[in-house]
Amino acid sequence: MASSSLRYSVIALFLLLSLSSSSAQLTTNFYASSCPNVFSTIQSVVQSAIASERRMGASLLRLFFHDCFVNGCDGSLFLDDTSNFTGEKNAIPNKNSARGFEVIDSIKTAVEKACPGVVSCADILAITARDSVVILGGPTWSVKLGRRDSRTASQSAANNNIPPATSSLSNLISKFSAQGLSTKDLVALAGAHTVGQARCTNFRARIYNDTNIDRSFAQLRKGNCPSNSGDNNLAPLDLQTPTGFDNNYYKNLVSLKGLLHSDQQLYSNGSTSSQVQSYVNSPSSFSSDFVAAMINMGDISPLTGSNGEIRKNCRKTN
Repeated sequence: MASSSLRYSVIALFLLLSLSSSSAQLTTNFYASSCPNVFSTIQSVVQSAIASERRMGASLLRLFFHDCFVNGCDGSLFLDDTSNFTGEKNAIPNKNSARGFEVIDSIKTAVEKACPGVVSCADILAITARDSVVILGGPTWSVKLGRRDSRTASQSAANNNIPPATSSLSNLISKFSAQGLSTKDLVALAGAHTVGQARCTNFRARIYNDTNIDRSFAQLRKGNCPSNSGDNNLAPLDLQTPTGFDNNYYKNLVSLKGLLHSDQQLYSNGSTSSQVQSYVNSPSSFSSDFVAAMINMGDISPLTGSNGEIRKNCRKTN
């Protein structure tokens, strides 16, 4: 009798653990009943923002990367500094660089109007990143949802976790590995640099000092990036189609025309060169690997269940 009751207790415990772990999983239909119009509401704001400024699509996509790499995809990046709170916006990778926060504010306002207090800023960003890729001509995917927003931020983690443009291949691999992302994910996610712009301060050393660079390309970029001034002057990360989501980024790398040192590291006689070449040869394999990597990145340490909160305003905790 004792053994049978023990068996039932073990089964009950197993069921309880199964339920608690499954409740912590993200799902694509999380808002199906609580906010059925969430996708169309977000998409219309993203669409108009990118129509106003094509570069904004890349900026919004980058916010997702900079959020997820700092203690998970929890919307911590959006929190403003106050007299008694230090956020992540002034961390080295974000200061004078991360942009698009006003678009997130507009999306949040629209979503709050449609379904107040339901959709997190973290989930808004995940959907916005996907929509940005699609609007710029890239692949689509079903976004997993159910993240909640953090009440904390970490400037030091932003400084330590987000790899700088000067990174070596081994440094990139280790930074991605620390987030549970594979080298394959790294090379696929780097393809987000098929859109967007970089500041001179982040590619100056590359165009003046690196030897694995096409000389005419280096000369072209020096025209807008003097050796000792113009830190904020911009250049497209993808020389060919800077506002179109395609595989030209990888073609640039093979031609030694990667804008950032960290970009060219992916094609520099190292372990990732063959993967870069495979994306040059097959745009469809880039698309499918990029989608898989975006989903993997979106799975980094989400706050779920009763952890965190659903912020009313993405810039501050409730």
